[in-house]
Amino acid sequence: MHATLPLLEHTDFPPLKRGRLEILQVNLGYRCNQSCLHCHVNAGPTRTEQMSRETIGDIVTFLRESGVKVLDITGGAPELHADFRRLVQAARGLDVPVIDRCNLTILNEPGFEGTAEFLARHQVEIVASLPCYLKENVESQRGKGVYQSSITALRKLNALGYGQQGSGLILNLMYNPGGAVLPPPRKQLESDYKRELAERAGIGFNRLLVLANMPIQRFGSTLISKGQFASYMELLKSAHQDANLDTVMCRSLISVDWQGYVYDCDFNQMLDLPLDMGARPRIHIREVRAASLDGCSISIADHCYGCTAGQGSSCGGALD
Repeated sequence: MHATLPLLEHTDFPPLKRGRLEILQVNLGYRCNQSCLHCHVNAGPTRTEQMSRETIGDIVTFLRESGVKVLDITGGAPELHADFRRLVQAARGLDVPVIDRCNLTILNEPGFEGTAEFLARHQVEIVASLPCYLKENVESQRGKGVYQSSITALRKLNALGYGQQGSGLILNLMYNPGGAVLPPPRKQLESDYKRELAERAGIGFNRLLVLANMPIQRFGSTLISKGQFASYMELLKSAHQDANLDTVMCRSLISVDWQGYVYDCDFNQMLDLPLDMGARPRIHIREVRAASLDGCSISIADHCYGCTAGQGSSCGGALD
């Protein structure tokens, strides 16, 4: 795989500083039941990295002491971690809302059939990957059979109340383009998704989140192989909007890797760009105090243009 950081680290991206910490995003590991072409984590079935029980204990301690408003759990497929349910239950016991970054197909895997019911029981918000409402587009990114498995999982979630008005169970879908282009306008795309999924499969959901493909890891390496890296970076830079700088996720979020080390965002984590803490190369979650992060500089590189191009995007979707 081609390294992308050497092509990104010399940047003219505007400097950023942190606001108040509100979201703790935790990557439980890189093992996944899928290997998607656009995956910025380079996750897959052969990855073995996973968070230790001790580090999960550090996460729970931070939740208890920090006043963080949301726990955002990701992977890989985070549900594959043996302590996924324990972490969810601990957070909900502290009255901290939880987001599960779910690839949908995991809900149909042997041994995970009761996962959807567990998520509903603990009122976990689901952000589910579905890069298109058309089978051929989904499977070109995510593999054969993924579309129908995703539809089956969505129907299961709808039957539990997810995405249904008045249920309190939030089901958001995540879209990303199929190649080196920017996402289309979110609101129109969301309208198309809702119409097509309702007509084709009787599926409903709350909101569509729109994410630009990041020029890092698997997708960045693919761009280099195709000779498209420079043109994609030019596209991102030409579409930069200063107005998006106020709402990028790194101003209110920290990202924790499977070893417990802390980054400004999930993308920086994948590039091994740690928090800007002076002479220290990186800092562990057990050493972090939330208030000490206020006003700190954010580590930046050229990939940050992926969050500010056009309508903007982040793990929370378009910034509209």
